[in-house]
Amino acid sequence: MPEKLFATFTARPGCEAEVDELLSTYGETVRREPGCLVFSASRRRDAPLSYFVYEEYTDAAAFRLHLAAEYGAHFNTAIATLIEEDATKLTLLDAV
Repeated sequence: MPEKLFATFTARPGCEAEVDELLSTYGETVRREPGCLVFSASRRRDAPLSYFVYEEYTDAAAFRLHLAAEYGAHFNTAIATLIEEDATKLTLLDAV
């Protein structure tokens, strides 16, 4: 069963270009993971500092491998300095 989730966070004012670049580079890497089906990052039209990232993996094992990837830790460290929250907020999803 696919593992689906989304992450939300708010960029600090003036950091949008850095967040965009970081997400773009990270997304390219994540999309190359064998179990990644979708990695899609967006900004809200009505609140351009607010980001929404949708991810989908083939199964829980693929998601665990994603979480264990070293580049993910580097991404999380880098993004922490660019966003308002202490960390991105992850929400796991179940299909209906």
